[in-house]
Amino acid sequence: MQPAFSAIVCCHNSAKRLKETLGHLAAQQVPASLGWEVVLVDNGSTDDTVAMALALWPRGNSAPLRVVAEPRLGLSFARKRGFAEAHGEIVCFVDDDNWVAADWASVAVDVMRRIPTAGACGGQSQAACEVPPPAWFDSHKAWFAVGEQGEQAGDVTDSRGHFWGAGLVIRRSAMARLQNRGFTAQLIGRQGGALSSGEDSELCFALRLAGWRLYYEPRLRFQHFLPSARLNWAYLRRSHRGFGRGKPVLALYQKALQAPEIADAPSEHWARHAAWVLRAVLAEDRRILWRFRSPLEANPQVLAAERRLGHLQGLLNLRGRLASIEEDLRRAAWRDPQVVPAARATGRA
Repeated sequence: MQPAFSAIVCCHNSAKRLKETLGHLAAQQVPASLGWEVVLVDNGSTDDTVAMALALWPRGNSAPLRVVAEPRLGLSFARKRGFAEAHGEIVCFVDDDNWVAADWASVAVDVMRRIPTAGACGGQSQAACEVPPPAWFDSHKAWFAVGEQGEQAGDVTDSRGHFWGAGLVIRRSAMARLQNRGFTAQLIGRQGGALSSGEDSELCFALRLAGWRLYYEPRLRFQHFLPSARLNWAYLRRSHRGFGRGKPVLALYQKALQAPEIADAPSEHWARHAAWVLRAVLAEDRRILWRFRSPLEANPQVLAAERRLGHLQGLLNLRGRLASIEEDLRRAAWRDPQVVPAARATGRA
């Protein structure tokens, strides 16, 4: 039977995290008429991820588990590989630390079938902390992909405008249209232990430019397991640096979508001639971070400074490419011209 739903689990050295993740997936309460599958992507693991996954998945489960390999290290590469291998019309990215509710698959299919204009759907999560979280956690939990992604069920395309990659549900035909017409993600996400972010927002922005809507469904529930190594101020600062590095690319998408609160993305001309200014500002931000180093943990100014550092690093890394990325977005064959006229999207006649 052709599956209606595919759960894609991307793994890099995930052996120790798979017991709960696969256990929650195996416990899905899925109607017999609703075929589904699990595709586990081994993204360059050097531990026993594959052997552990095959041993943990219960024989006789209503969903088969298939393991595929993606040697290119990076979350976007792993997700792309998983999508290519999946057969379901509804696809969900379940991270190796996501423990989905028992009705996850059935709710995802129900929502996407009822809302044919939805290209992607996001849900809500609760933290499952390995150790008691720090006092500042609740104020910053959204940065850990924890909490709600809307005030109530409904279209959030023009309000929130994006979802976390954790637990993201995508319509296969929407994603296939992007890929078949040449969409290539600029942001590749985490690579092993390197914290880079923004690939999930980029995908949501691309879906919006292609004419699809984003829908929030609070019935889509999962727990996000957070190990002790993530529940500290140093990790949060590193993650904000990673968020900042993706900002130059995301700014180009936001400019194309004409988000009024976003200033025009910097042009290649600016990046080329102001590189020395950026280095000076980087040095200044380092001094700011040093002042706030220890006595003011949880100070939001520190996190803002980290994002600025990451943003400027991202600009320097893209020096020579910003203009071409913007031009590619303007001319992209996967864009729906009815979403935003090209002349308005780029400010050109």
